[in-house]
Amino acid sequence: MNNVNAAHPDSTLFLRSQCANAIRALAMDAVQAAHSGHPGMPMGMADIAEALWRHHLKHDPADPHWPDRDRFVLSNGHGSMLLYALLHLTGYDLPMDELRRFRQLHSRTPGHPEVDVTPGVETTTGPLGQGLANAVGMALAEKLLAAEFNRPGHAVIDHRTWAFVGDGCLMEGISHEVCSLAGTWKLNKLVVFYDDNGISIDGDVSGWFTDDTPARFEACGWRVIRGVDGHDPLALDAAIAAARDSDRPVLVCCRTRIGQGSPNRAGTAKAHGEALGETEIALTREALGWVSPPFEIPAALRDAWSAKEHGALARSAWQQRFDNYTKAFPELAADLSRRFRRNVPLTSDALRALEAACEGAEARAAAVATRKASQDCLHIIAPVIPELLGGSADLTGSNLTDWNGHRPLKGDGTGNHVHYGVREFGMAAVMNGVALHGGYRPYGGTFLTFSDYARNAIRMSALMRLPVIHVFTHDSIGLGEDGPTHQPVEHAASLRLIPGLDVWRPADATETAVAWREALRRGAGAQPGPACLLLSRQALPHAGDGTPRIEDIARGGYVLRAPRDETLCLIATGSEVGIALQVAEKLAAEGIAARVVSMPCIEVFERQEADWRSAVIPRHLPRLAIEAGCTALWWKYVGEQGDVVGLDRFGESAPAAHLSELFGLSPDAVAARARALFASADRTGG
Repeated sequence: MNNVNAAHPDSTLFLRSQCANAIRALAMDAVQAAHSGHPGMPMGMADIAEALWRHHLKHDPADPHWPDRDRFVLSNGHGSMLLYALLHLTGYDLPMDELRRFRQLHSRTPGHPEVDVTPGVETTTGPLGQGLANAVGMALAEKLLAAEFNRPGHAVIDHRTWAFVGDGCLMEGISHEVCSLAGTWKLNKLVVFYDDNGISIDGDVSGWFTDDTPARFEACGWRVIRGVDGHDPLALDAAIAAARDSDRPVLVCCRTRIGQGSPNRAGTAKAHGEALGETEIALTREALGWVSPPFEIPAALRDAWSAKEHGALARSAWQQRFDNYTKAFPELAADLSRRFRRNVPLTSDALRALEAACEGAEARAAAVATRKASQDCLHIIAPVIPELLGGSADLTGSNLTDWNGHRPLKGDGTGNHVHYGVREFGMAAVMNGVALHGGYRPYGGTFLTFSDYARNAIRMSALMRLPVIHVFTHDSIGLGEDGPTHQPVEHAASLRLIPGLDVWRPADATETAVAWREALRRGAGAQPGPACLLLSRQALPHAGDGTPRIEDIARGGYVLRAPRDETLCLIATGSEVGIALQVAEKLAAEGIAARVVSMPCIEVFERQEADWRSAVIPRHLPRLAIEAGCTALWWKYVGEQGDVVGLDRFGESAPAAHLSELFGLSPDAVAARARALFASADRTGG
């Protein structure tokens, strides 16, 4: 039965079915070998994958980062063996041995797809719905780049984003957020295939998912292609052809059977997340007419699947178009090439602007809210960083994420500032997709307390090391009367727990400008990653005393005041640095010499050499940390004999000054704690 050249009533359809069966075989064999995984979705979506990848997807296995390739996103990432099978079969650098090592330590076939681990994987997926959100971001980036760079007769940006989603992706709330945006933005090069198999882990979804999904997407402004048989290649071809001719994003609703081909597991939850077992695999092979041993693909099918020749031709044709574009528009071509480089390098103009923002803030020495200081920085840097794509979740006037001369995003794909609406989670995940696509450096704002809504997407940006910047304002009880629902207490500490995420809480305008500089520099460096800027609503005093400190700030923690004969060390961040300085003055009048350390970014400080860290925070001094938030993380820096002033409870609704008194964060209250610590240390000889 595996002789694909054998006589058959329709040899083309037979070949296509066997190509799809190759995916099914690899999926069930790899999951069985690992004794772990999800065979059902790859087996159910194999025919859809064959229709797209063999006949419509524009890609080149020899160059997974070719700028004008189509993007493919497997949002239902638990079915990762579908993608690994496709990458192997079409010719990417993913040998069969890696499929045999599915889900094993250091393999290139991890349990869920991971970008930068497996060649050809565009994004890390697994948390359901976020892959769909990433796809929306990719399609947005394509539309923006096309509007910015294409010229008549020179369409150098012209590709599509294709995504597979399942019931779980559409149950997650983020799907509502981002699909609403995609419809509003008219992302007509986004095509999503809905694997409508009616099964999730708990069984038949009719007990908990009865939405009219096609009507929902139509209400959001999508074109919906209904009732496609997901196992009929001709019906799939027709649906894909129709999807290509649309002025809106497209949802292709495909009826499928999970575990298709398995005599006893197909259509059941048992096919979802466990190996079929040797007996059922044997029965499935018989039902499919698949006689090849595990992890073996007949040569004729390998030839039928290979995309190397077609991919090379497509890339070569694009390269010729780009060469012509370069001759006609050399400056545009140079900038586009720069922006598609890995870790987009900053231009010399951008670097100068960043330095000017830092130096200007230090020279002005003004008391200003750090959210306003952030906007002042944007006024300087945004006009000379064309790849900067700003935004806010309906709080632009509060987050101050816009700048002089910004252009709001329009339906035609023009603009450089995005109004995301009240969609914090969607915004964060769309920004991840924009960063993954390339060409833009996204940032977006909301209140710090609402970072909880976006947290998993922030975690994913850290996991993928994406140069995304989150601007979080209203960073403490200092926002006052809005009360505990809006006053972040645990949020700074919570964000600091995410590996790879730089959390900046600047004390004044200079530290804010340096935070922007370092966040943008890191994103353009060899080890990129995301950053959060936690900014105040209230004005904060200038913390400097004229001593050069910009490069010290860039190290994450530095000595702000160092009197002679120090006997105490005060460590603070953000709005509490000003309090620490006042406390130091009070103590000095009493003969207690207190060092003041500003710690705008713990993560950057921890990356410094040990000598710097110990010089900034001497272990021989008693130490008091001050931050208007949870105290737990600060004990690392003060030790058992030290003290921490903070909040381990929720806030109250009242003017900010009253709250500082209530929670012991006034200069007088903190000074009393410092005196007590000094006295205790003096008695113990500490």
